[in-house]
Amino acid sequence: MKTPRRSLIGKYLGLIAFTAIAVASASAQEDPSKYPTRPIHVIVGFTAGGGNDIIARIFGQKLSESFGQPVIIENKPGGGAIVATEYVAKSAPDGYTLLVGASGMAINPAVYAKLPYDSVRDFVTVSELASFPLILIVNPSSPIKSVAELVAYAKANPDKTNYSSSSASFQLVTELFKQRTGAPMQVIPYKGANDSVMAVISGQVTATIADAGPALSQVLGGQARALAVAAPKRMEELPDVPTLKEAGADVDAVLWSGLFAPKDTPPAIVKKLEGEIMRIARLADVTARLKPLGILPVGNSSEEFGRILASDIARWAELARAGHIRIEQ
Repeated sequence: MKTPRRSLIGKYLGLIAFTAIAVASASAQEDPSKYPTRPIHVIVGFTAGGGNDIIARIFGQKLSESFGQPVIIENKPGGGAIVATEYVAKSAPDGYTLLVGASGMAINPAVYAKLPYDSVRDFVTVSELASFPLILIVNPSSPIKSVAELVAYAKANPDKTNYSSSSASFQLVTELFKQRTGAPMQVIPYKGANDSVMAVISGQVTATIADAGPALSQVLGGQARALAVAAPKRMEELPDVPTLKEAGADVDAVLWSGLFAPKDTPPAIVKKLEGEIMRIARLADVTARLKPLGILPVGNSSEEFGRILASDIARWAELARAGHIRIEQ
């Protein structure tokens, strides 16, 4: 007697389901001491070429060398890094999908009414990778040669003065600049900091405040003009460029980039990643590659990075609330 076709299909599907469950179970029970045994995917919420992407690739290369496994950098731009952050928040907590998150992890909760993730509850802080100042730039052919001239120009031309921004981090700092100076400027969103800088160079926007990664080389090469640095002190690479405070705008903001894992990632895996990041951040060749970009490698503990995240969330929330700054999605 022949077994009915429907019965065979049912048994086949059942076998597939059982196999899938078994594989998933084996993966979940993987010995953390043997981590990693396969490629690690590091998600970056911005396009290639920006500061966070550069940092991710430098640290990713070193992680791959020490772990003996490929570390694949995946760019998932969109929504000011919200798309990438949500993706990692919903990924398996096994150490094989990680996030290079920028200061937007602290700033997004301050300016967005609703997010599809919680920066604290849905993630484990692994280590701060690096910190970097922001640079206010304009096109080199622009008649604007100082912060005071930018403010005057914006006030005289409110309908045609705009700025590019690739995330809430840059937008909040620029909105604070507007608040402190009274300069009216409309935001034009871009998917990455490199695109934001290129928008200034191509003349699509009046100005931008961008991280030093993509901006510094353009300034040093003459493709952009730096008006000020949004940092407590001047950059060593741009000694003649004042800070925003020196230029009369009471704004300073040094942002960071850090490594995050989904919540419930085994502590042993987090500890292993933390130790490697702390080691890599102190390598002379890593400093040599990042320093010309105005980027300072950090490499701190998971606990210390967690405290920085919590402190920054409170700080930016207070600033956004005081300035009535809200970003519509």
